[in-house]
Amino acid sequence: MQTAIPYMQLRGGSSKGLFFEARDLPDDQALRNRVLIAAMEGVGCGDPRQIDGLGGGYSLTSKVAVISPSKLKDADLEYLFLQVEIGKGKVSTVQTCGNILAGVVPFAIESGMIPAQDGLTTARVNMLNTGGICEILVETPNFKVEYAGNAKVDGVPGTAAPVICNYLEIEGSTCGSLYPTGNIIDEINGIKLTCIDNGMPVVLLVASDFGITGYESNSDLDRNESLKEQLEDIRLKIGPIMNLGDVKSKTIPKMCLISAPQSNGLINTRMFIPHVCHEAIGVLAAISVATACVSQGNVVHRVITAPDSDIKKLSIEHPSGELTVTLDYDCNADGKITIKRSGVMRTVRLLSKGEVFIPDLAFLS
Repeated sequence: MQTAIPYMQLRGGSSKGLFFEARDLPDDQALRNRVLIAAMEGVGCGDPRQIDGLGGGYSLTSKVAVISPSKLKDADLEYLFLQVEIGKGKVSTVQTCGNILAGVVPFAIESGMIPAQDGLTTARVNMLNTGGICEILVETPNFKVEYAGNAKVDGVPGTAAPVICNYLEIEGSTCGSLYPTGNIIDEINGIKLTCIDNGMPVVLLVASDFGITGYESNSDLDRNESLKEQLEDIRLKIGPIMNLGDVKSKTIPKMCLISAPQSNGLINTRMFIPHVCHEAIGVLAAISVATACVSQGNVVHRVITAPDSDIKKLSIEHPSGELTVTLDYDCNADGKITIKRSGVMRTVRLLSKGEVFIPDLAFLS
């Protein structure tokens, strides 16, 4: 016996995930998580291939969005992000995902949760995991979501219509402050680093301090077990200092190796999420990196020249190309910055919709 639950699958940026209306899932969180694990990889198998579910056997394809109308007056929708940890039988809600967020408004329009406007639809999304509001602009000619277009996102095949995501009030959204340790630079195991949270907790480290260039491919870095062990040891030690507690079983903070840009970007990155090197870079992680670049005194300035304060579009290089972050910020005489708005462009495509069938075993405690 199986239970059918309505769903859609959308690609958002360089990720893809299953999208559900909150009303279609169990209210009990433990039961809800079992249902989502079953949808993604099956019941009781712990198969990292996710062969018995809709997941793709990779962290970027093992994501879930749960959407509902917002209870807040200044928001239209509520978005809960869940990461199904591959093969572990666990679901994490400690972080959010900017790539999947880009699909929230298209999903809400497709499902009839909100109406589309003719030409451009704007909606404000309350991000439940970390707090903060994101204003999302979606092209909707003739009151329908437009997926085709000429916008290109590095790390994603082809082109599509642009989706603009403007993040509001996300500074310190997970850790409590922009520099959550209280320091601009910390030192762990003899390595100087900077911890920053403007939407995503990130630990910035200079690649050359680990005997690498920072220009290696993500697959080469994934095979560097010594490097990964060093990064994990630092992550476990810095996590509690960042107000994240014991991070052994958490997907944050992200570990970001930085180096001078190779092309025309501002900085080059290799992001671990947290144990696998990202093929590109997460949206909110890129925003945190960009924020560090316009701040003073942290480790990024060992590898880059600080941009002029009138430059608001910052190109963050990654293994698949670059991601441009638009920062609207002020900098006072003491060098302290105030972030007003953080924007990125993503693309989205609806891949499928229908019903996912959940084995009844998932409903048994």
